[in-house]
Amino acid sequence: MTAAPVILLVDDSRVSRMLCGAIVRERRPDAILVEAGSGDEALTCIASLVPHLAVLDVNMPGMSGLELAERIRTDHPDMRLALLTANVQDSVRQRAAALNASFFAKPINDAVIGRILDLLETQP
Repeated sequence: MTAAPVILLVDDSRVSRMLCGAIVRERRPDAILVEAGSGDEALTCIASLVPHLAVLDVNMPGMSGLELAERIRTDHPDMRLALLTANVQDSVRQRAAALNASFFAKPINDAVIGRILDLLETQP
C-alpha cells in the first residue's frame, strides 16, 4: 500500500483503543488512526473518511461489532474488517466469516495487532 493507510479502531473500551492504537502507531507510524467508541460513532467517521481497515470489537452497547460489520459491508463491500474480541464463540466466528471479516481473539498484543495489520497488504 503506497498511501498512508486509514485505520478505524472501534471499541467501547477507551483502554482497549489506546492499547491497540499504541501498537498500531509503533508498527505503522504512517497510518492515520481514527477512533470510535460505538457503532454509531464509527458510521459517522466512515461517512467523512473511509478507512482501509476497520478493527471492530464485538460486544459494545447499542450496535454490536457484528451489526456494524453488516452495515459497513452494505456501503463498503471491499473494506478490510477485523473483529478483535474476547467473544470467541463459534457463532461469532461463523458470523464474521459470513461477513468476510477476519476474526482475532483478545487479548490485544503485538502479535495479534501485527496479524491484523497484515490485512492491509492483502487485496480487497
